[in-house]
Amino acid sequence: MSKKVHIIGSGFSSLAAASYLAKAGYSVVVLEKNNYLGGRARQFKKDGFTFDMGPTWYWMPDVFEKFFADFGKKPSDYYQLEKLHPAYEVYFGKQDSIVIPGDLESIYDVFEKEEQGSSVHLKRFLKQAKGNYDVAVKDLVYKPGQSPLELVNLETIKRLHFVFGNIRNQVSKRIKNKKLLKILEFPVLFLGAKPQDTPALYSFMNWADFGLGTWHPVGGMYKVVEGMVELARTMGVEFKTNSNVQEITVNSIGEVKGLVVNDEFLPSNIVLSGADYHHTETLLPSKYKQYSEKYWNKKTFAPSSLLFYVGFSKKLKNIKHHTLFFDTEFDEHAESIYGPPCWPKEPLFYASFPSVTDGSFAPTDKEAATFLIPLAPGVEDTPEIREKYFDIIIERLEELTQQSVKEFIIFKESFCVNDFVKDYNSYKGNAYGLANTLLQTAFLRPKIKSSKVKNLFFTGQLTVPGPGVPPALISGKIASDLILKHN
Repeated sequence: MSKKVHIIGSGFSSLAAASYLAKAGYSVVVLEKNNYLGGRARQFKKDGFTFDMGPTWYWMPDVFEKFFADFGKKPSDYYQLEKLHPAYEVYFGKQDSIVIPGDLESIYDVFEKEEQGSSVHLKRFLKQAKGNYDVAVKDLVYKPGQSPLELVNLETIKRLHFVFGNIRNQVSKRIKNKKLLKILEFPVLFLGAKPQDTPALYSFMNWADFGLGTWHPVGGMYKVVEGMVELARTMGVEFKTNSNVQEITVNSIGEVKGLVVNDEFLPSNIVLSGADYHHTETLLPSKYKQYSEKYWNKKTFAPSSLLFYVGFSKKLKNIKHHTLFFDTEFDEHAESIYGPPCWPKEPLFYASFPSVTDGSFAPTDKEAATFLIPLAPGVEDTPEIREKYFDIIIERLEELTQQSVKEFIIFKESFCVNDFVKDYNSYKGNAYGLANTLLQTAFLRPKIKSSKVKNLFFTGQLTVPGPGVPPALISGKIASDLILKHN
């Protein structure tokens, strides 16, 4: 069997898989349809400003350390990390915000100040969350999702109540303060589903948040991409940008035969797609698709997003590097995403102001800001709607942070559902992949190894283990391991 593999797309999962396969002796070619590498984790630069267009949170640093260690390297060989102090701020109203510190003991103090006795319960909850983290992130998420038996061991049996319980019930057992509950629930809302529909096992995200902390790669998340590309190139990986894969061809006995790239046939024995899973199957003859349109339409997707990249001509006040605006009803916004899809009437939103801590993001005495509103995938996306929602969040920003900002906007660029479809072939313009519901976890997610085409594999946010940058690195390792196992 040929030791050559073609990888479609150059996102985090593809980059991870490329290095693992190259290390194992494969000749690896990465095909990227756009003119840059990194998939959704790209950067936008304008007038001296820099913006991470995709991920802005660096959580679970141990996963990155494990990835680079597999090649005898460390993250610090490629980029500099700084822990954020404070981690982030959450606004609940005018002159009403909670700052989450960068260390655990101070977080306990913050909780205790808001609700007497809550720190005791938080310690108990985080002890369980750390246990879940150790079981899930250090073991379960590295399973290939081929069998329910992957989830069965002594530790998971002891934690069955975390599988069948939900996050909301876990966090609200003894903590009653609504602001504290929103803080404990926000990691799962942005990554996948309503808190009441997310298995309690995902409390490991709270340990990632409070226990491991929030970090920032100096220069932005794209520095991580550049580091992974550099590693892959030293392993011998070849990258080809502006290479649009139009078709996956299959021979008469159901094996990958090759790819049609920019109207030219490219023979290929093994194909790994890090592109959108649904889109990848549209490149196949119909009889080789594993999942129907009906299947995809019934799935619960994590949010899409309306994003704005804004340059301000002054430094802003009363903001942190990561700032969450939760001054509207949490559950109503979630219902607009996970119920009948619609635009939220009063959106909660997130803002990243990286120039608060990293001077490379904006010229002196100016501010770079990225604003994000979580949305249901597939909602109508027009310039008029984008402008309406920009006005909503800027007015709220001004009111909550008690300053005038609108007249100090130098420029703004937007990115929404239509752009996710155009730039990433994203199903319904989703931004994060499939929601982390009980029926979409582990072996219940779309498979990494195609059941219909020999030597066709998948990786990324629509397969195991799920959405987020650390899971993408893990997905790349899982996919590479399966390729090695079957070739």
